[in-house]
Amino acid sequence: METILTKHLSRYFKAQYDKEIETFEIQPTKAQFEGDLTVVVFPLLRIAPKKPEELAAELGDFLVDVIPEAKAYNVVQGFLNIQISDAYYINFLTQLQHDTSFGFASNTGISDTFLVEYSSPNTNKPLHLGHIRNNLLGASVAHILAANGTNVHTTQIINDRGIHICKSMVAWQKFGNSETPSNSKLKGDALVGKYYVLFDQQYKKEIADLISTGVSEKQAKNEAPILLEAKEMLIKWEQNDVEVRSLWEQMNAWVYDGFAETYKRLGVHFDSYYYESDTYVLGKETVEEGLSKGIFYRKEDGSVWVDLTDEGLDEKLLLRSDGTSVYMTQDLGTARLRYTNHPNMTGMVYTVGNEQDYHFKVLFLILKKLGYDWASQLHHLSYGMVDLPSGKMKSREGTVVDADALMDEMHATAKQISEELGKLDGMSSDEKETLFHTIGMGALKYYILKVDPKKRILFDPKASVDFCGNTGPFIQYTHARIQSILRKVGTITVAFDNATSLHEKEKAVLKVLGQFPATVAAAANQYSPALVANYVYDLVKQYNSYYQEVPILVEDGKVKSLRVALCAAVGQVIQKSLGLLGIEAPSRM
Repeated sequence: METILTKHLSRYFKAQYDKEIETFEIQPTKAQFEGDLTVVVFPLLRIAPKKPEELAAELGDFLVDVIPEAKAYNVVQGFLNIQISDAYYINFLTQLQHDTSFGFASNTGISDTFLVEYSSPNTNKPLHLGHIRNNLLGASVAHILAANGTNVHTTQIINDRGIHICKSMVAWQKFGNSETPSNSKLKGDALVGKYYVLFDQQYKKEIADLISTGVSEKQAKNEAPILLEAKEMLIKWEQNDVEVRSLWEQMNAWVYDGFAETYKRLGVHFDSYYYESDTYVLGKETVEEGLSKGIFYRKEDGSVWVDLTDEGLDEKLLLRSDGTSVYMTQDLGTARLRYTNHPNMTGMVYTVGNEQDYHFKVLFLILKKLGYDWASQLHHLSYGMVDLPSGKMKSREGTVVDADALMDEMHATAKQISEELGKLDGMSSDEKETLFHTIGMGALKYYILKVDPKKRILFDPKASVDFCGNTGPFIQYTHARIQSILRKVGTITVAFDNATSLHEKEKAVLKVLGQFPATVAAAANQYSPALVANYVYDLVKQYNSYYQEVPILVEDGKVKSLRVALCAAVGQVIQKSLGLLGIEAPSRM
């Protein structure tokens, strides 16, 4: 209906005021006013200089005259509230019965590719709660872009080189005693992370020992023996030392096996993988290209920089004086390699925490300076950190919430609450365990994705699994309730039509259903799964209000047919919405 109103309003302003207007501010009418859709008139006063109430009445008369479904209107100051006929909503419900792709666009025939990068962990520790938010955001944005007709390719860059990787390697050499995932019964990523923590503990001990001999704290931090060993190992790695490279490959393989298990439980996947150990070399080539074009410059010490002060930024180091790369070097190389692999690439989303906001401003600007057209379509999906009641997580100190441990806790909490509710009769043990996983993961994903990406999250596992309120299980339970109704009804032979009466609660649900396509589009434009999450919560609230007040299965004939069709439509949109969030919609709970 918003599209119909926009079309006629555009025609009216062209005919009456000779002005081309393509968009109008149209929103659902607020509950305290009579009407279904509201046209905000104030922005139009610059074209039609009249009193707001006068222009609103003028437009109301026109719309009611030319649109059969617009049956009446009222004006509240500069707001034109339009009442839409029941017949329009009944026709809409009829269409929903046959439109399995409602809210989604097709990408048939689209050759352009849009990349979405997420996860991108370091290979010196297991995935933690912060990585979970990253993965869930990236995967959901990929689903949402695809639902809008975009050809999406998911990818990640694995940070598999650098001093932090060497720290785990040195600690394993010194303290590992040939420990492996198989003989320790630890996941590979957890085992390597254990030695990253051990390195930090030993490093702090050596700093304290040096300070006790009279060395300054700064000098102690730079000259701690174990740190010098890690730096020496990094040099050997870059020189392709056989022994160092062999250990690096072995420990990385342990980590990759561990990551794969976590990704499977989390329900995310990647179409391609890139490795910093490969792309940093291409990054150096990119820097040389920038030097030859005069975009970059070399200082007397041999380091390479780019001057971005004219753009309000600063001078950025691209290559150290000893020729070693920095993060920016690697990211330039990765971007180039991805474009080489995907020549139809039109843009990309980088899912990275907000502490890297400045880094990505610089990266995108440098790529534009290098002449890459697609650089203008790069987007940093910046998100806030995830905090716990105990405070901020710190990997090197071992004070992180391990992703696997958190998923175990979510499963256990879902099991406890489900068993307390006592609605699992007739389910086998395997079915119950599957359901506990579905509920637990749904709770985790929804709790994180319902928050605007830019905001920080204080994560509370227990609250996330609540079966009431704005939670994943509450939405999943509503879907299961609808499926139960549909199973009881079976096949309906009597069809409803435009003459079927429409309860005000049914009309309210249909209004929310009608907002689904616009919500999916807005979520893609804003790279915000939170829009979908909060939409489906609003839909579920409206449906449950309807369910509590309006009997569904006691009516006969056309009314029953309409109400069952409405339930089916709501169930379909709940399932689609949850799917965009990477959440399963169970048929029984």
